[in-house]
Amino acid sequence: MIPVAFLILIVFADVESSEKVCSYQDILNHLNFTQDNSVFKHTRPVLDHTHPTVVELDIILYAILAMIEKTQTFTPFVWATMIWNNERISWDPTQFCGITNFSVPRDLLWEPDLFIYEMIHKDEAARFPYMYISYDGTIYSEQVLKLVSTCQMDVHKFPFDTQRCNISLGSAVHSADEIRFLPSSNSTRVTQFSRELLKTQGDWEFLQLTVSSHNFTFTGRQWEQLIYTFTMKRRPLLHIINFLLPILFFLSLDLASFFISDHRGEKLGFKVTVLLAISVLLLILNDILPSMSNKTPLIATYCIVIFGLMLLSLLETIMVTHLMERDLASQEKLRVKDDCEDKQEQVKTDNCNAEQKIQTCTSYIGKESEKQPELLPVAEEVNNSVQSEECRVLLLILKELKKLQKSLNLSPSSREEGGKYLYWATRINKVFFIFYIVTVSLFLPFIFIEWIE
Repeated sequence: MIPVAFLILIVFADVESSEKVCSYQDILNHLNFTQDNSVFKHTRPVLDHTHPTVVELDIILYAILAMIEKTQTFTPFVWATMIWNNERISWDPTQFCGITNFSVPRDLLWEPDLFIYEMIHKDEAARFPYMYISYDGTIYSEQVLKLVSTCQMDVHKFPFDTQRCNISLGSAVHSADEIRFLPSSNSTRVTQFSRELLKTQGDWEFLQLTVSSHNFTFTGRQWEQLIYTFTMKRRPLLHIINFLLPILFFLSLDLASFFISDHRGEKLGFKVTVLLAISVLLLILNDILPSMSNKTPLIATYCIVIFGLMLLSLLETIMVTHLMERDLASQEKLRVKDDCEDKQEQVKTDNCNAEQKIQTCTSYIGKESEKQPELLPVAEEVNNSVQSEECRVLLLILKELKKLQKSLNLSPSSREEGGKYLYWATRINKVFFIFYIVTVSLFLPFIFIEWIE
């Protein structure tokens, strides 16, 4: 039989245990966790130095802040989580009112020295001041990182390019024998989480985030890295509207300039203006693309070929214009020569005609006087004036007929000299126009297929 006093003590003990109040400080006191205690923050938290500390790491893309081709830098805003075990921390939750985890200041505990190999600027993001610790010694740390890292970009297919930038994380002090980095989530889950949390992408479309592990040997020690690869595709619409289409429009204008007459100077001035406009766009392209690249960008090939075609078109126009001027000068020379010959012949003809006129009129008057001796002197004068006017008209008609005959019966040498420049100008213009059309028709589909593939 149990004594009544013992039953009373049990009841009081149950009441006290049910009303027990616990605090986080009780756990800290139990662990001897104080600001001055260096056991928890100065060394790697293992009881046996041969045991490696396993760090589970996750990186989630939160935003793409910038991606600059000229400097080849990639600026993502990521959410990083790390989980590792501290072998010096443990407590029984049943003794502390079921408390399984709580937060402590970050500077009280040791944490892995997470080093980003591609970072070129100091992280400016605000750090979370606390970490979570669990009753079994698991430490959970979160922080946001604003990274400015190097990225070897391939701008060969700009602006239809896809870029892959790596973020390599590891320890700068501890080798793989001391710290092991493992991914908490696989590539599929990390990509899914990133798409759900992604806030802004700018000019880029996020495609995939993959994670892989890489070991390398340096100074006789083996080091371990986790490599997160960000795959992004550029949104090309802005570059198409602001750059590719204007160059294509200028090419169309240059093609249309072949229908402008070569006899005037407007065609040459028009082509020079279009060529200067292409030069301005090439200066804009120089500010966009990096100075060095493994391959020549297709957009540079696109611009150079079109610029070269326009330059050849300008040179062809200069040549055709020169031939036209030579043809005009040759025709002018022939016209002056013909005018001089006509004047000489006219003087001779006038002299001969004057003599013939005198003889003809004299004979005519003699015959008429023999036939009509009875005419009066006044009648004879009127008749002579009428006959003189008829002779003058006949002479003018004869002169015009001679000019027409001469223009129709030019010698072959004169005809060749007057039209050979015009002939070659027409042939050159026709052949170059066909060459221009064929080159553009083959080049544009080829370059666009290379871009899209």
